[in-house]
Amino acid sequence: MRFNLKDSLKKLMTDKPKNADNEKAPVQKARRVKLDRPNKQEQITNRRIRDERIDLPDDENVRLSRALAMSGVGSRRHCDELIQNGKVLVNGQVAVVGQKLAHGDRVEALGKPIVIKWQDRLARIIIYHKPEGEIISRDDPKSRQTVFERIPALKNKRFIAIGRLDFNTSGLLIFTTSGDLAQHFTHPKYEIEREYAVRIYGEELTQAQLDQLKTGIKLDDGMAQLAAIIKQPDQGTESKNYWYRIILKEGRNREVRRMFEYFDLTVSRLIRTRFGPISLPPRLKRGQYYELTEIEVAEVMQSFGLTIAGT
Repeated sequence: MRFNLKDSLKKLMTDKPKNADNEKAPVQKARRVKLDRPNKQEQITNRRIRDERIDLPDDENVRLSRALAMSGVGSRRHCDELIQNGKVLVNGQVAVVGQKLAHGDRVEALGKPIVIKWQDRLARIIIYHKPEGEIISRDDPKSRQTVFERIPALKNKRFIAIGRLDFNTSGLLIFTTSGDLAQHFTHPKYEIEREYAVRIYGEELTQAQLDQLKTGIKLDDGMAQLAAIIKQPDQGTESKNYWYRIILKEGRNREVRRMFEYFDLTVSRLIRTRFGPISLPPRLKRGQYYELTEIEVAEVMQSFGLTIAGT
């Protein structure tokens, strides 16, 4: 699912962020929007996809962490940590990392029984235009505003965030009920592109710096490089701010900011505009969210070679 970003990128570059300070504002629920009105044939197709079920064999075994994730316990990484720490029981026995789960197995996590929800129907995908000043967590000890407070649909704990955005980073954020889809988006082996609009304050990048960003920079946690970097036109000769469009194929913590800090440059705005096949819709304003239609979900799944259930 791709949107034309030419018109919206200029608006993103000039918009002033709201509530970008560290004070927690009163929680206002994000507004759900509909970007397009499906025609009659699309409505029929959406209904057919929604009613479709994936046949699961009775003897199907799935990785325990995956089963816990698709049942709303948490991300797959979090579920692996619970298993590793001995917090998960299967049929009364302490589970081990990598263990398989079959239909009929009894599962407990943190002392509570878990109803395993086998994924046999259409997965859901929500995209959110995250503003600065929100964190991606269900619970924050510092009482900062979280995206899970903002979007009512995310009270369903089967929704997990695909990747993360820093507190001071805005733009496209994706949620899904499919752990496998999240895995395909974020695992380094798939090299899924992330596209950002970046504003730096100070001096314009030199050609040598542009070349080095593409060939690689050594950070504390290893080499990092951009797949592409393009200076945005029409920025004015008097400006001390310079906008660039960048693409990279991984998502380490604060990676973009650290790459520019290598040159003693400050990133004053960072906006994610695309993640893999999903782009930030021009009409989706900051603080609004949109749930993909059944057809759009099926297209995303097809692009990754997954079933409509995201498996």
